Amino acid sequence: MAVPPPKKSWLTRLGSVLRPTDSETTVPDAAAQRLIQWFQARAAQQGYTLSDGQHRAIHSLAQRVGALQPSATATVDSLYLYGAVGRGKSWLLDGFFEAVESTRKRRVHFHDFFQQLHEGMFRHQSAPDAMAVTLQALLADCQLLCFDEFHVHDIGDAMLISRLFQALFERGIILVITSNYPPEGLLPNPLYHQRFLPVIHLIRDRMHVLELDGDVDFRTQAHAGSQQRFTTGRYVWPGTAAQREALHLPSAEVPAVALTVGKRQLQARVVSERTVGFHFTDLCERPTAVMDYLALCHSFDDWIIDGLPLLEECSIAVQQRFINLIDVLYDQDKRLSVISLFPLQDALTAQAVDLMRTRSRLGQLKPAPG
Repeated sequence: MAVPPPKKSWLTRLGSVLRPTDSETTVPDAAAQRLIQWFQARAAQQGYTLSDGQHRAIHSLAQRVGALQPSATATVDSLYLYGAVGRGKSWLLDGFFEAVESTRKRRVHFHDFFQQLHEGMFRHQSAPDAMAVTLQALLADCQLLCFDEFHVHDIGDAMLISRLFQALFERGIILVITSNYPPEGLLPNPLYHQRFLPVIHLIRDRMHVLELDGDVDFRTQAHAGSQQRFTTGRYVWPGTAAQREALHLPSAEVPAVALTVGKRQLQARVVSERTVGFHFTDLCERPTAVMDYLALCHSFDDWIIDGLPLLEECSIAVQQRFINLIDVLYDQDKRLSVISLFPLQDALTAQAVDLMRTRSRLGQLKPAPG
């Protein structure tokens, strides 16, 4: 479908906002205008008003489009785009990825890619360079790799990231990464942060770092411009028997059943076709991991998490498992019902680093009537 040309007044305003920074080169006109017009049409269709920060990000993304053209001769740095939740980072990345006319591209979630990377390196552990073999299998002729929601809390992954990024840059792959944190805010745990500094320096040296600023959380607005993946789900409190019956949710006393996930067994409360339900205790207070959640997502589309407690009374490890779980379910676009004795705001009052993202995402759930 043809994209309508932008209005002159809009382009005049855009030109005053989208000037390259000192570290960026001018975008080829045709590639820049196609992407800019594409985003303009997409925003207008969704009733979405782009912020100045989003205009700057679109300009930077347009430069990457220019470098991806078959006739391109100049190289361009990868892009690290960060900002607070709800500023439209994922919306921009999704749109950019969709608009790039190339088959040599991949968009992956941080958790999912790292699971594949670990599995591949384990399979090829006897190879002289297990990472090189794994990347060849995963990326083949990939020219553009998009990571959404990039964050680091595990020191094992942190040590692998430096090798990974070096390998990707050597392959000439353009990375476009979104994150809630500036590079210096990654792996904030003071026990490990010093060991992660080489990765931070690598990002600063090899990537254009751009903050997507602004005062508006677009996820709190009603229009469709922001990413809304949990709006078909529900937040149910205080989870009375009447509420559960009306919403066809399991009883609080339903017994647990064994569910095999990989090489371990989890205790589920509901296992029915494409629906799975867990009590918070059985999923987040046990040593579960992201790979468990991803494996479950292959089999189940409708999720029920029962018994969400006051997170401030849980350990940081438990809080982080819950955050990781919500990240995976959100990225995999699953339907979610959460049941708790407490209002959402009270349940999510805690100090975990990534909890602001979880609050924003669960805030999209529809409150069930009491």
